[in-house]
Amino acid sequence: MADRYRPKPAIQRAREGNPSKTAIREGVIVPRAILAEPEWSEIFKTSPDPAVESANVRCREVASTEWRRVVPVLEVSAGIGDVDHATVKDLCVCVARIDQAERDLSERGLMVTAERGTVKNGAATIAGQYRTQLARYIRELGLSPSARAAISVSGPEDEDSDIWD
Repeated sequence: MADRYRPKPAIQRAREGNPSKTAIREGVIVPRAILAEPEWSEIFKTSPDPAVESANVRCREVASTEWRRVVPVLEVSAGIGDVDHATVKDLCVCVARIDQAERDLSERGLMVTAERGTVKNGAATIAGQYRTQLARYIRELGLSPSARAAISVSGPEDEDSDIWD
């Protein structure tokens, strides 16, 4: 079910043939762009500590893999533009950080011994916070099955008509 409080993106309204016939405001449709993959080493910096560096290397790999997985889909389905670069980059960082937190949970467990005794591993809280943010990005970018189900494709139109003309 679509979120009735969130307006549909302009590209979705155009793709559906604008069923309500309300005007699509100028400037809402973002020109499509092919997004360049960020330099992940600027986000996950090199560290002299071998443990931190190995985690950062893995984060770079996970973020890059997620970028290469998601961006081609978004370029076709959502019509992303340059203004969406930071959002997609943050989505990839969230995925990399969740992977990092989950690896820590796998290595050290849910409960860790600390100065005051056995306590909850902080990585569990961090993973939860990143998952909450990731869910927002997924919803906003239309990457979940329910978000895709809310997008209905209109019937075949004239081959000469293009929403970008």
